Amino acid sequence: MIITYFGEQFFKIGQGEMVLAFNPVSKTAKSDVSAHFGSDIAFVTTNHPLFNGVEQLSHGERMPFVISGPGDYEVKDVFVKGVMSNASISGKNFINTIYSFTLDNIKVAFLGALSNSEISKEAQEAIDSPDILFIPIGGKNVSKEASLLDAKSAAKLALLFEPKLIIPMSYDDSSLKMFLKELGEDKAEVVDKLTLKLKDLDGKEGEVVILKAT
Repeated sequence: MIITYFGEQFFKIGQGEMVLAFNPVSKTAKSDVSAHFGSDIAFVTTNHPLFNGVEQLSHGERMPFVISGPGDYEVKDVFVKGVMSNASISGKNFINTIYSFTLDNIKVAFLGALSNSEISKEAQEAIDSPDILFIPIGGKNVSKEASLLDAKSAAKLALLFEPKLIIPMSYDDSSLKMFLKELGEDKAEVVDKLTLKLKDLDGKEGEVVILKAT
């Protein structure tokens, strides 16, 4: 699988011919993040322009199947579980959906715009020991509107789930530094894009990889 990061929480995961997209930033959002491509599945964790710009994910014949809330889904042999949690944007409460799924035998958990580390037992069970964990770490300072997990809470939650690989999102330099410190890491690998096979994860425990926004 190949993982690309565009900023905010906008990610693309490619696996063979399949393209998955996560929390695309809408044109109407107050953000300078922008990317446009065709995807097969679009994951939206939170119904807000910073995360729901699915209009950015159609290209030619390719129109995404949109997953935008809690539930169980099967799309093109990808089984997805979405579990409800909380997001806080501009002082208002939103539903945030935590997604877990397996692609190419790699188990992925995507926490979205999570604002509170107190998550339900169902959410904990859905996330349980992922190979890759996408987690917001920037608190209130990174996004202009969303109030996300801060670095300390994010580190605590990440350790709880025992992922092999941790991919931080919605971060700046100071939150990233704090997150790594809380995890006891001096520095993390920084890449433009991440290419992974299941065997690459052998022996990894809570390793942080920083994706540079393209």
